[in-house]
Amino acid sequence: MPAYAYAYAGILYNGVYVMKKLIYLVYASILIFIDQVSKYWIVANLKGKENIVLIKKVFELEYVENDGAAFSSFSGKQVFLLILTVVILSFVIFEFIRIPEGKKYIPLRITFMLLVAGAIGNMIDRVKQGYVVDFFYFVPINFPRFNVADIFITVAAIMIGWVFIFIYKEEDTAFLFNFKKN
Repeated sequence: MPAYAYAYAGILYNGVYVMKKLIYLVYASILIFIDQVSKYWIVANLKGKENIVLIKKVFELEYVENDGAAFSSFSGKQVFLLILTVVILSFVIFEFIRIPEGKKYIPLRITFMLLVAGAIGNMIDRVKQGYVVDFFYFVPINFPRFNVADIFITVAAIMIGWVFIFIYKEEDTAFLFNFKKN
């Protein structure tokens, strides 16, 4: 039986294995909570008010309503973005469940957890308000505003590159995106 098949059996028969996977759900929930609290604080303290300058001419907090995705792409396409988010989340969670047990795959689990937390954090805003609250602003380069969930997604994207280039060999991740029955 391939290694990832034990993940399915583990869900049903091995409580310890299930608990090892569920801890990532707890961590993701904590990250989502941090994202939502940060956005709540920004709305309460910055909506309709002046920016908070943290480092003059470098870094500010500025309330922005983003009805698109990264860099305001797909602006006004909320239904499309919600469907896309649900599809990507479903796929990532499905693949997360298939990750074999063992310390070797902790970086991959953390990567997927960050991606899920960031996607859900922004999805909550889209469903609740029809836009995502962004607020971090780097002044010198006029970088698009972003939020905590965006940081989780960006770190996950960097980690995906890192783990696939420097940590895992091709055979280590052959189970991913492999839908053939063995």
